[in-house]
Amino acid sequence: MKITDSVLRSFRVARTFRENSQKVNCVDYSSNGESAISSSDDDSIVLYDCQEGKPIRTLYSKKYGVDLIRYTHGDANTVVYSSNKLDDTIRYLSLTDNKYIRYFPGHTDRVVALSMSPVDDTFISGSLDMTIRLWDLRSPNCQGLTNPLGKPVCSYDPEGLIFAAGVDSEAIKLYDLRSFDKGPFASFETLFSRVCEWTGLKFSRDGKQILISTNGGAIRILDAFNGAVLHTFSGYNNSKGISLEACFTPDSDFVMIGSEDGRVHVWSTESGMKIAVLDGKHSGPINTLQFNPKYMTFASACSNMAFWLPCVGD
Repeated sequence: MKITDSVLRSFRVARTFRENSQKVNCVDYSSNGESAISSSDDDSIVLYDCQEGKPIRTLYSKKYGVDLIRYTHGDANTVVYSSNKLDDTIRYLSLTDNKYIRYFPGHTDRVVALSMSPVDDTFISGSLDMTIRLWDLRSPNCQGLTNPLGKPVCSYDPEGLIFAAGVDSEAIKLYDLRSFDKGPFASFETLFSRVCEWTGLKFSRDGKQILISTNGGAIRILDAFNGAVLHTFSGYNNSKGISLEACFTPDSDFVMIGSEDGRVHVWSTESGMKIAVLDGKHSGPINTLQFNPKYMTFASACSNMAFWLPCVGD
Protein backbone atom coordinates (compact mmCIF):
# COMPACT_ATOMS: atom_id res chain seq x y z
CA MET A 1 0.00 0.00 0.00
CA LYS A 2 1.33 3.42 -0.96
CA ILE A 3 1.22 6.27 1.53
CA THR A 4 -1.18 8.85 0.07
CA ASP A 5 -3.23 11.79 1.35
CA SER A 6 -6.35 9.61 1.62
CA VAL A 7 -4.51 6.75 3.35
CA LEU A 8 -3.08 9.15 5.93
CA ARG A 9 -6.49 10.74 6.52
CA SER A 10 -7.88 7.26 7.24
CA PHE A 11 -5.50 6.47 10.12
CA ARG A 12 -7.15 5.62 13.44
CA VAL A 13 -5.77 4.55 16.81
CA ALA A 14 -5.86 0.74 16.81
CA ARG A 15 -4.43 0.12 20.27
CA THR A 16 -3.69 2.32 23.29
CA PHE A 17 -1.45 1.12 26.10
CA ARG A 18 -1.18 2.66 29.55
CA GLU A 19 2.11 1.14 30.67
CA ASN A 20 3.61 4.39 31.93
CA SER A 21 2.87 6.68 34.88
CA GLN A 22 4.75 9.66 33.39
CA LYS A 23 5.37 10.96 29.89
CA VAL A 24 6.95 8.77 27.23
CA ASN A 25 9.99 10.80 26.14
CA CYS A 26 11.08 8.69 23.15
CA VAL A 27 9.94 5.90 20.82
CA ASP A 28 12.08 4.00 18.34
CA TYR A 29 11.37 1.22 15.84
CA SER A 30 13.79 -1.58 14.99
CA SER A 31 15.07 -1.43 11.40
CA ASN A 32 12.89 -4.42 10.39
CA GLY A 33 9.81 -2.69 11.81
CA GLU A 34 8.85 -5.68 13.93
CA SER A 35 9.70 -4.20 17.34
CA ALA A 36 9.27 -0.85 19.04
CA ILE A 37 10.75 0.46 22.25
CA SER A 38 9.91 3.42 24.45
CA SER A 39 11.65 5.32 27.22
CA SER A 40 9.75 7.26 29.84
CA ASP A 41 10.26 9.82 32.59
CA ASP A 42 9.06 7.10 35.00
CA ASP A 43 12.45 5.36 34.37
CA SER A 44 10.92 2.48 32.43
CA ILE A 45 11.80 0.92 29.07
CA VAL A 46 8.85 -0.85 27.39
CA LEU A 47 9.33 -3.29 24.51
CA TYR A 48 6.50 -3.78 22.02
CA ASP A 49 5.89 -6.53 19.48
CA CYS A 50 4.52 -4.66 16.45
CA GLN A 51 3.17 -7.74 14.73
CA GLU A 52 1.21 -8.82 17.80
CA GLY A 53 0.49 -5.18 18.63
CA LYS A 54 1.20 -5.47 22.35
CA PRO A 55 3.82 -4.74 25.03
CA ILE A 56 5.96 -7.77 25.80
CA ARG A 57 8.40 -6.63 28.47
CA THR A 58 9.24 -3.74 30.81
CA LEU A 59 12.74 -2.97 32.06
CA TYR A 60 13.80 -0.23 34.46
CA SER A 61 16.64 2.27 34.72
CA LYS A 62 15.73 3.62 38.15
CA LYS A 63 19.14 4.93 39.11
CA TYR A 64 20.01 6.78 35.92
CA GLY A 65 16.65 7.46 34.29
CA VAL A 66 16.24 6.91 30.55
CA ASP A 67 15.79 9.18 27.53
CA LEU A 68 16.58 9.23 23.79
CA ILE A 69 16.44 5.44 23.53
CA ARG A 70 17.70 4.05 20.19
CA TYR A 71 18.03 0.56 18.74
CA THR A 72 21.58 -0.11 17.61
CA HIS A 73 22.31 -0.64 13.92
CA GLY A 74 20.57 -3.76 12.61
CA ASP A 75 20.07 -5.24 16.10
CA ALA A 76 16.70 -5.35 17.86
CA ASN A 77 18.28 -6.87 21.00
CA THR A 78 20.46 -3.95 22.06
CA VAL A 79 19.84 -0.23 22.66
CA VAL A 80 21.72 2.88 23.67
CA TYR A 81 20.17 5.65 25.72
CA SER A 82 21.01 8.79 27.65
CA SER A 83 20.47 9.51 31.30
CA ASN A 84 18.05 12.15 32.55
CA LYS A 85 18.89 11.80 36.24
CA LEU A 86 22.28 10.97 37.68
CA ASP A 87 25.00 11.65 35.14
CA ASP A 88 25.62 12.32 31.46
CA THR A 89 27.04 8.91 30.51
CA ILE A 90 25.43 7.09 27.57
CA ARG A 91 24.57 3.45 28.23
CA TYR A 92 24.57 0.42 25.92
CA LEU A 93 22.09 -2.20 27.13
CA SER A 94 21.37 -5.79 26.16
CA LEU A 95 17.60 -6.31 26.14
CA THR A 96 17.91 -10.10 26.24
CA ASP A 97 19.53 -10.26 29.69
CA ASN A 98 18.98 -6.65 30.88
CA LYS A 99 22.72 -6.07 31.40
CA TYR A 100 24.87 -3.13 30.41
CA ILE A 101 27.37 -4.01 27.70
CA ARG A 102 29.30 -0.74 27.83
CA TYR A 103 29.28 2.82 29.14
CA PHE A 104 30.23 5.91 27.15
CA PRO A 105 31.41 8.64 29.53
CA GLY A 106 32.63 12.03 28.37
CA HIS A 107 29.81 14.55 28.21
CA THR A 108 29.71 16.99 31.12
CA ASP A 109 26.10 18.10 30.71
CA ARG A 110 22.82 16.56 29.63
CA VAL A 111 22.76 14.71 26.31
CA VAL A 112 20.02 16.21 24.12
CA ALA A 113 20.60 14.34 20.84
CA LEU A 114 21.49 10.74 19.93
CA SER A 115 21.71 9.42 16.37
CA MET A 116 22.73 5.92 15.30
CA SER A 117 24.64 5.38 12.07
CA PRO A 118 22.42 3.67 9.48
CA VAL A 119 25.40 1.68 8.14
CA ASP A 120 27.68 0.63 11.02
CA ASP A 121 28.19 0.53 14.81
CA THR A 122 28.99 4.22 15.28
CA PHE A 123 26.71 6.87 16.75
CA ILE A 124 26.84 10.58 17.55
CA SER A 125 25.63 12.50 20.58
CA GLY A 126 25.00 16.19 21.17
CA SER A 127 25.03 17.72 24.64
CA LEU A 128 24.34 20.92 26.54
CA ASP A 129 28.11 20.93 27.16
CA MET A 130 28.19 22.35 23.58
CA THR A 131 29.99 19.37 22.05
CA ILE A 132 29.11 16.64 19.57
CA ARG A 133 30.89 13.35 20.16
CA LEU A 134 31.40 10.40 17.83
CA TRP A 135 31.34 6.91 19.38
CA ASP A 136 31.81 3.28 18.36
CA LEU A 137 29.76 0.62 20.18
CA ARG A 138 32.89 -1.53 20.48
CA SER A 139 34.86 1.03 22.53
CA PRO A 140 34.02 3.15 25.59
CA ASN A 141 36.35 5.87 24.35
CA CYS A 142 35.09 8.83 22.38
CA GLN A 143 36.22 8.45 18.75
CA GLY A 144 36.07 12.15 17.95
CA LEU A 145 34.72 15.44 19.19
CA THR A 146 33.69 18.73 17.64
CA ASN A 147 32.72 22.03 19.21
CA PRO A 148 30.01 23.51 16.97
CA LEU A 149 29.96 26.71 19.08
CA GLY A 150 26.48 26.39 20.52
CA LYS A 151 23.83 23.99 21.82
CA PRO A 152 23.65 21.18 19.23
CA VAL A 153 21.00 18.85 17.91
CA CYS A 154 22.38 16.37 15.38
CA SER A 155 21.59 13.50 13.03
CA TYR A 156 23.25 11.20 10.51
CA ASP A 157 22.22 11.35 6.87
CA PRO A 158 20.62 8.13 5.48
CA GLU A 159 23.88 6.95 3.89
CA GLY A 160 25.91 7.40 7.07
CA LEU A 161 28.50 9.59 5.30
CA ILE A 162 27.76 12.97 6.84
CA PHE A 163 25.93 14.37 9.82
CA ALA A 164 24.06 17.60 10.31
CA ALA A 165 24.21 19.73 13.45
CA GLY A 166 21.64 22.35 14.29
CA VAL A 167 23.51 24.89 16.38
CA ASP A 168 22.05 27.43 18.82
CA SER A 169 18.68 27.28 17.04
CA GLU A 170 19.95 29.37 14.14
CA ALA A 171 22.36 27.47 11.87
CA ILE A 172 22.79 24.04 10.29
CA LYS A 173 26.33 22.77 9.85
CA LEU A 174 27.16 19.72 7.72
CA TYR A 175 30.15 17.55 8.62
CA ASP A 176 31.89 14.81 6.66
CA LEU A 177 32.44 11.87 9.04
CA ARG A 178 35.84 11.10 7.53
CA SER A 179 37.16 14.56 8.34
CA PHE A 180 34.75 16.16 10.77
CA ASP A 181 37.59 17.33 13.05
CA LYS A 182 38.33 19.86 10.29
CA GLY A 183 34.96 21.51 10.92
CA PRO A 184 31.82 21.74 8.78
CA PHE A 185 32.07 21.64 4.98
CA ALA A 186 28.82 23.62 4.65
CA SER A 187 26.82 25.91 6.89
CA PHE A 188 23.53 27.76 6.47
CA GLU A 189 21.49 29.97 8.75
CA THR A 190 17.73 29.70 9.08
CA LEU A 191 15.80 31.81 11.56
CA PHE A 192 12.18 31.32 12.53
CA SER A 193 9.93 34.37 12.69
CA ARG A 194 8.96 33.53 16.27
CA VAL A 195 11.39 32.83 19.08
CA CYS A 196 11.77 29.10 19.64
CA GLU A 197 14.40 26.52 20.48
CA TRP A 198 15.36 23.77 18.04
CA THR A 199 14.74 20.43 19.74
CA GLY A 200 15.47 17.94 16.97
CA LEU A 201 16.90 17.41 13.52
CA LYS A 202 16.15 14.61 11.03
CA PHE A 203 16.98 13.79 7.43
CA SER A 204 14.29 12.44 5.13
CA ARG A 205 15.01 8.88 4.04
CA ASP A 206 15.86 10.03 0.51
CA GLY A 207 18.47 12.39 2.03
CA LYS A 208 17.13 15.45 0.23
CA GLN A 209 15.42 17.24 3.13
CA ILE A 210 16.23 18.19 6.72
CA LEU A 211 13.42 18.56 9.26
CA ILE A 212 13.82 20.93 12.22
CA SER A 213 11.61 20.33 15.28
CA THR A 214 11.14 23.14 17.80
CA ASN A 215 9.51 23.87 21.13
CA GLY A 216 7.44 26.58 19.46
CA GLY A 217 4.44 26.37 17.18
CA ALA A 218 6.39 25.76 13.97
CA ILE A 219 8.60 23.18 12.29
CA ARG A 220 10.57 23.57 9.07
CA ILE A 221 11.99 21.51 6.22
CA LEU A 222 15.09 22.63 4.35
CA ASP A 223 16.83 21.51 1.20
CA ALA A 224 19.64 19.31 2.56
CA PHE A 225 22.08 20.45 -0.13
CA ASN A 226 21.79 24.23 -0.07
CA GLY A 227 19.79 25.04 3.09
CA ALA A 228 16.91 26.70 1.23
CA VAL A 229 13.69 26.79 3.25
CA LEU A 230 11.20 24.50 1.50
CA HIS A 231 8.27 24.83 3.92
CA THR A 232 7.49 26.09 7.41
CA PHE A 233 4.58 24.25 9.02
CA SER A 234 2.48 25.75 11.81
CA GLY A 235 -1.13 25.80 12.94
CA TYR A 236 -0.83 23.17 15.66
CA ASN A 237 -1.09 23.81 19.40
CA ASN A 238 2.09 24.26 21.39
CA SER A 239 1.57 27.21 23.69
CA LYS A 240 3.61 25.86 26.61
CA GLY A 241 6.97 25.52 24.83
CA ILE A 242 6.97 21.71 24.89
CA SER A 243 9.49 19.72 22.90
CA LEU A 244 7.25 18.01 20.33
CA GLU A 245 8.88 15.48 18.00
CA ALA A 246 8.13 15.62 14.28
CA CYS A 247 8.91 12.90 11.74
CA PHE A 248 8.91 12.13 8.03
CA THR A 249 6.94 9.25 6.58
CA PRO A 250 9.31 6.59 5.17
CA ASP A 251 8.68 7.74 1.57
CA SER A 252 9.80 11.32 2.49
CA ASP A 253 6.52 12.69 1.07
CA PHE A 254 4.86 13.76 4.32
CA VAL A 255 5.76 15.31 7.68
CA MET A 256 3.84 14.63 10.90
CA ILE A 257 3.83 16.19 14.36
CA GLY A 258 1.76 15.76 17.49
CA SER A 259 0.34 18.69 19.42
CA GLU A 260 -0.43 19.61 23.01
CA ASP A 261 -4.14 18.85 22.44
CA GLY A 262 -3.40 15.21 21.53
CA ARG A 263 -3.92 15.50 17.77
CA VAL A 264 -1.53 14.61 14.94
CA HIS A 265 -1.05 17.09 12.08
CA VAL A 266 0.18 15.94 8.66
CA TRP A 267 1.57 18.00 5.75
CA SER A 268 2.72 17.22 2.22
CA THR A 269 6.44 17.93 1.78
CA GLU A 270 5.86 18.65 -1.89
CA SER A 271 2.96 21.11 -1.77
CA GLY A 272 3.38 22.26 1.83
CA MET A 273 -0.37 21.83 2.33
CA LYS A 274 -1.82 20.36 5.52
CA ILE A 275 -3.57 17.18 4.45
CA ALA A 276 -4.85 15.71 7.73
CA VAL A 277 -5.50 16.33 11.42
CA LEU A 278 -5.94 13.04 13.29
CA ASP A 279 -7.46 12.74 16.76
CA GLY A 280 -5.36 10.44 18.93
CA LYS A 281 -7.53 11.00 22.02
CA HIS A 282 -4.34 11.47 24.00
CA SER A 283 -4.78 12.74 27.54
CA GLY A 284 -1.80 15.09 27.21
CA PRO A 285 0.65 16.52 24.68
CA ILE A 286 2.06 14.10 22.10
CA ASN A 287 5.75 14.30 23.00
CA THR A 288 7.01 11.69 20.59
CA LEU A 289 5.88 10.40 17.21
CA GLN A 290 7.48 7.82 14.93
CA PHE A 291 6.42 6.12 11.69
CA ASN A 292 7.28 2.45 11.28
CA PRO A 293 10.09 2.06 8.68
CA LYS A 294 8.58 -1.10 7.11
CA TYR A 295 4.88 -1.35 7.95
CA MET A 296 1.90 0.96 7.49
CA THR A 297 1.63 2.04 11.11
CA PHE A 298 2.93 4.76 13.39
CA ALA A 299 3.23 5.33 17.13
CA SER A 300 2.40 8.44 19.15
CA ALA A 301 2.77 8.91 22.87
CA CYS A 302 1.93 11.21 25.76
CA SER A 303 2.06 9.08 28.93
CA ASN A 304 -0.03 6.58 26.93
CA MET A 305 1.28 4.84 23.83
CA ALA A 306 -0.96 4.68 20.76
CA PHE A 307 -0.40 2.54 17.67
CA TRP A 308 -2.23 3.69 14.53
CA LEU A 309 -3.46 1.79 11.46
CA PRO A 310 -5.15 2.97 8.24
CA CYS A 311 -8.85 2.26 7.81
CA VAL A 312 -9.05 2.64 4.05
CA GLY A 313 -12.58 1.28 3.85
CA ASP A 314 -13.91 4.31 5.79
